[in-house]
Amino acid sequence: MSTAIRADEQARRPEVQTESASSTSGSIEFATRPEHYRHWRLSIDGRVARLAMDVQEDAPLVPGYELKLNSYDLSVDIELYDAVQRLRFEHPEVAAVVLCSAKPQVFCAGANIRMLAQSSHAHKVNFCKFTNETRNSIEDASAHSGQTYVCAVNGTASGGGYELALACEHIILIDNGSSAVSLPELPLLAVLPGTGGLTRLVDKRHVRRDRADFFCTTSEGLRGKRAQEWNLVDEIAPRSRFEETVQARALAFATQSDRPADAGGIALTPLARSLEDTTMTYEHISIELDRALRTAAFTVHAPSGDLPHTVEAIHAAGARFWPLALARELDDAILYLRLNEEDIGTWVFRTSGEAALVEDVDSLLTEHVDDWLIREIILYLKRTFQRLDVSARSLIALIEPGSCFTGTLFELALAADRSYMLDGRFEGSVLPAAALRLTSMNFGPLPMHNGSTRLSSRFPAQPDHIAELQSYMGRDIDTETADELGLVTFIPDDIDWEDEVRLALEERASFSPDALTGMEASLRFAGQETLQTKIFGRLSAWQNWIFQRPNAVGEDGALTLYGTGKQSRFRKQRV
Repeated sequence: MSTAIRADEQARRPEVQTESASSTSGSIEFATRPEHYRHWRLSIDGRVARLAMDVQEDAPLVPGYELKLNSYDLSVDIELYDAVQRLRFEHPEVAAVVLCSAKPQVFCAGANIRMLAQSSHAHKVNFCKFTNETRNSIEDASAHSGQTYVCAVNGTASGGGYELALACEHIILIDNGSSAVSLPELPLLAVLPGTGGLTRLVDKRHVRRDRADFFCTTSEGLRGKRAQEWNLVDEIAPRSRFEETVQARALAFATQSDRPADAGGIALTPLARSLEDTTMTYEHISIELDRALRTAAFTVHAPSGDLPHTVEAIHAAGARFWPLALARELDDAILYLRLNEEDIGTWVFRTSGEAALVEDVDSLLTEHVDDWLIREIILYLKRTFQRLDVSARSLIALIEPGSCFTGTLFELALAADRSYMLDGRFEGSVLPAAALRLTSMNFGPLPMHNGSTRLSSRFPAQPDHIAELQSYMGRDIDTETADELGLVTFIPDDIDWEDEVRLALEERASFSPDALTGMEASLRFAGQETLQTKIFGRLSAWQNWIFQRPNAVGEDGALTLYGTGKQSRFRKQRV
């Protein structure tokens, strides 16, 4: 029996209020659900789901361009990200996903060029980063969730369209003499593939460098047998056997999955969020904005009340289960602040609550990681903290009396660029002295993009120290010990606390945001390089340089003149 979830033609798109098409000063919302999709069709038939791209031309994020040939903007990726999340949590029976196009003879033309041309630089950067994170979530599902993505390229896949295919585990290209894959950004637009295309070519698909050079400088791309021989696609199939081949491959991947065919999923119900001018409030997170100081002060609350203590109770709690609710709220807050509060350059993290309750939840997660839902919750926490790692914001943790930087919540402090832990108590306070507590969640389940835990990245090439830290699991670590163990940056007493924190925040606000972004991105991932650290490192570099160069966005730049018939005039200096 096949069930289909189709977009309501009259459904509203994600709520957007902007002053102009090139501005992100208004409210861009990331919450949506299948009945509101305007650009994707999701259908499920047993163990295989089909996610078909069917972009509505007249439904862009903001006015000023048409989404022709399945080209996309942020609104298209918002729906894709939502679909990927729902397939993981709401459909445990799905073991393979076919990513395809609902339009004949065209797969995807990539990011909409007119959208890029009229968008602010900040919007382009955030758009490309979110798009790449969505691609990463597809790869994460194939690698860790037993939900393998197969891409059925039924026509031309260019630029971001081919990058979407590259995110899938297996690519099948229709062999009809005209369908091709291409990365034409350099010859056509004087920029580069913005969602990891170059890196995935050589690091993931192992395309030879000389062949990759030719491929990326040929605007028409490659088709058929040569695309397969060069490993740009995994296989080709004639039109007469294309659908049959795609279905057979998806079913073959599905047989290798450990996802339960007869389990019921959990509903990702809408988040409850109150939004005012200077506050954002969720059930487990509250945020205060100080626009003068350019800070967002997060307070993340530990669980409270009766918690589930069995796998069955966790399934019954569904999206209300604290770590899943926390991941969804933090994910939403990060995305909202990135796109809608560009001038807020520093995020400050505090926590509150009972350490014992966080420790209990962490133990439950690691003890039952073989359960499909608990595995998905841990993976979602991992991806959310990774989104925090690559956010172009300064991160500061304040560990005060009454804090709860325990296990999963201690990852916030480990993700911070620096942390302050109070030595002693505030005068007149009855709150318990500040303390940290490590749990099993700090030693493996939540790796960074570099494949290492935040503790290992903090102490590179020091395995003996990591082993020592493991001996502290489940114990309160006071300020002096935390300092000795290298778990915090500074330990002011109550006399100096206010001044040191204030000066740190004021100093951060006085620096160049561009320089801070470059510094932070360079420092956060010590140790080995991975596909993802390369992508995000290069993303920061090319977007903040090539995307602002006159050859791309100047008066005679390729991106500016695209579609006008005029010839770009490039400055020829190699810099």
